[in-house]
Amino acid sequence: MSSGKKQSTRKHTTGYIIWFLAIICTIICIAVIISGIAVFIGYMVIHPRIPTLSIANAHLDTMRYSQAGLLETAMNIIIRAENDNTKAHASFSDTSFILSFQGLALAKLVANPFDVNKNDSIDFNYVVASSEIPLDSARMHQVDLALKQKVITFDFKGNSRTRWRVSLLGSVKFWCHLNCQLRFHPLNGTYIRSRCSSKSK
Repeated sequence: MSSGKKQSTRKHTTGYIIWFLAIICTIICIAVIISGIAVFIGYMVIHPRIPTLSIANAHLDTMRYSQAGLLETAMNIIIRAENDNTKAHASFSDTSFILSFQGLALAKLVANPFDVNKNDSIDFNYVVASSEIPLDSARMHQVDLALKQKVITFDFKGNSRTRWRVSLLGSVKFWCHLNCQLRFHPLNGTYIRSRCSSKSK
């Protein structure tokens, strides 16, 4: 009889444990569902937008090119950091850009960490000047071609880490990647506008 009582006690104990685990799992599932609903509602109400970087304007102030294949440039580039979120300010850090011509780096531009207020933007005015840079025959040909076509193109690439807090959604982080072509009329330095904004990852 004592053996039967032990088996009965074990069955009761096992049953209690199973019920306890079932209750815990149910509570966790309910909590996950409620959290998901809260996040969804928060997203629909706040509708967060990823901050962006873009080229606001530019100007080719100086372009000197000698027959010896030496290129000297100076330009003004305005980068716009924009935060379209109406309920959260955005932070930018690790911001850097490379200006190049046909794969040849002309300058590196950086910015200290900065914040952009809700539904606001900040412009950064970069004055970029490069000393005389010797070009190889392929790049010399590209400059000659650009002068004939009256349009010269520079590559402008960079990254910035963005972070902003969106109410119930918590802190959100993305990398902004900017990859643009800056096209100018070499005779007067006028910037040929083209829409170029960062892509997030």
